[in-house]
Amino acid sequence: MSNKFNIAYVFLFLTVTFWAGNFIVGKFASFYDVPPFSLNFYRWFFAWLILAPFTFSEIIKKRNYIINNLKLFIILGITSITIFNSIVYYSLNFTQVISGVLMISTIPVMIIFISSILKIEKTNIFQILGVIFSFTGVLLIITKANLGVLLSLDFNKGDLTMVIAMFSWALYSALLKKQKYQLSQLGLLEVIITFGLIFLIPIYFIEYQLGYIIKVEKPFILILSYVVLFPGLASFILWIKGISMIGANRSGVFLHLMPILSAIMAMIIFNEKFMFYHILGAIFILTGIILSNRKIKNA
Repeated sequence: MSNKFNIAYVFLFLTVTFWAGNFIVGKFASFYDVPPFSLNFYRWFFAWLILAPFTFSEIIKKRNYIINNLKLFIILGITSITIFNSIVYYSLNFTQVISGVLMISTIPVMIIFISSILKIEKTNIFQILGVIFSFTGVLLIITKANLGVLLSLDFNKGDLTMVIAMFSWALYSALLKKQKYQLSQLGLLEVIITFGLIFLIPIYFIEYQLGYIIKVEKPFILILSYVVLFPGLASFILWIKGISMIGANRSGVFLHLMPILSAIMAMIIFNEKFMFYHILGAIFILTGIILSNRKIKNA
């Protein structure tokens, strides 16, 4: 039993490490002028190609089910593939990795908030307080704990767009757990990637027409290889395996390691500084996460 848990912990630690590395590689992409929307397009295009041989027959077999749920799959594809990943890469052109990952760490709380609005799950007073504290933490990071920034509306556009990414993934996650799917995990991922790619194609061509063209050189090849193989495919597969071995609740705790790992990597690799407003924002976000996970005891 302990060996099974140890293996699961290794899988889950690798998962969040690869996801944390995605922010670091995204920052590297900005240094080498890799267009963010084009990078995201090729990331998922190659992931789609790799998964296609393993999912094609299932998707053909379940095509009527997919067509009957077309609107849902389109929304899932747009929120996760088209918007979230593109905006994260775009935002990292303008903001610190530390700021970005701290804001992204509020997603579990945002999922609760959106699930409540869409009446997917009931909420309680602790979860409402959790949302308020987490929003406050994000606001402190965006404004750098400076009231003057808020009054002058002089925000870093990378921070603002990261908020869009944050809500997009929260909406995707809330809708994803709304119902059970008649597809395998890999089949579902391939369907979501397919619809996300469809809506990425025009954005890719717009970026290309604006003159943001990928240079197929060593930096791009290394960056693309990482985002396709590790945060794209390996993390997804390891995450599924980890959950199947120790359950979703125990596995979910590992998600809180991601901002810590990303911040450590950013400080070592990019010499980023953990500023006072990061600490203040992190305290509010952590408080929000703790509150949102509290349960009300029955009287």
